[in-house]
Amino acid sequence: MGDSQYKEEWEKLGSIEIKMIQKDGKCFHALNDKFYYKNPYTKPENVCTALLHVLDLYTWRVALGFPSWEKDNKNIYRIHCPSKNGTVWEMRKINKDQ
Repeated sequence: MGDSQYKEEWEKLGSIEIKMIQKDGKCFHALNDKFYYKNPYTKPENVCTALLHVLDLYTWRVALGFPSWEKDNKNIYRIHCPSKNGTVWEMRKINKDQ
């Protein structure tokens, strides 16, 4: 793959939206908060670093469109923060044409 092909594929990635869908414990984030990764390497600002550590395990899967384990929607990953009483976040790819 040449440089131009690589850039073309990179441009197809789109951004990644993360949204809190469940809050069971203490967290400075609020229910329905949304943040965006510009790409798998560019983390959103003002997001808990412990949460980002967990989400980073899945950014490339989301960006490349790999199906999740979620039976109701294979385009969404639902990830729990590291706290046992923490939060649940949805991760989904935002396509360039959206």
